[in-house]
Amino acid sequence: MSMSAEFQYRLPRRIGGWRPGSHASVRFGAGQDFVTHMSLFEAPDPRRLDLRASLRNVREEWLVRANRQRSALAVHAIVDVSASMDFGAHRNKRLVASDFVESMGNSAFRVGDAVGMLAFDAVERTDLFVPCRLGRGAGSAMAELLRAANGVPGSGNGLVQAALHLTGRPELVFVVSDFHWPLQSLDEALELLASSCVVPVVVLDPTELRPPGTDGPVLLRDAESGATRMIWLRPSLRAKWAERVANRRRELEEVFAKHRCRPFYLSGAFDHEAMSRYFIEETA
Repeated sequence: MSMSAEFQYRLPRRIGGWRPGSHASVRFGAGQDFVTHMSLFEAPDPRRLDLRASLRNVREEWLVRANRQRSALAVHAIVDVSASMDFGAHRNKRLVASDFVESMGNSAFRVGDAVGMLAFDAVERTDLFVPCRLGRGAGSAMAELLRAANGVPGSGNGLVQAALHLTGRPELVFVVSDFHWPLQSLDEALELLASSCVVPVVVLDPTELRPPGTDGPVLLRDAESGATRMIWLRPSLRAKWAERVANRRRELEEVFAKHRCRPFYLSGAFDHEAMSRYFIEETA
């Protein structure tokens, strides 16, 4: 993936980071966003002295301008590497997820943010942990780890274990998964990430969404367990297939809506321009 495959991200709220960066912040500091005047005693910085405001001050105090700085953000991806992520008709979902993670790292480097990664299948995958760091090659390094990973049948328990590391930290967190596991633990994981801005990235393959268009025998394989089953595909089964896809999407979106998360859907390939539009819509 080229360095140009980046997306622009903005948060819908101010952040509290101390390190200067590119995001709107609640911190006072060097910036152009004027907030209020403060006395020189409270904010001893003569460079920001406002003579006109000081002369008008009835308390006859020297006043300085207090501005909000722009701050850096920590960005994390929590990536599902379970067995179902190895499925894909042309390119498996784990590779599509790795493309996203590489783009995320490139995008964060461009604006001066640190990036890190956690992963899970049935449990947290500590062998794929990448601590949050600044660096041009961080995205590529995380993507290479994902491309070489092997998963086992997954569950939401692994996501909960990974989310525990980010509890109480106001960051940007991408949860990257096909969510092909029981959703009982998803609510718990999102609750743990309540302090962060969470973007669920739902990675699906087009063949999961639409069955073959002709009638006849079809061999189906469970993406997590590997169990196979032969069925005879007919119009009624196609209708049931579409109904189950729609029901699953509705179930996911109900959980996300409860935690005020809007999912981003990936189908077949990562589109960095679509991801930029997602953040524009979120902050409009």
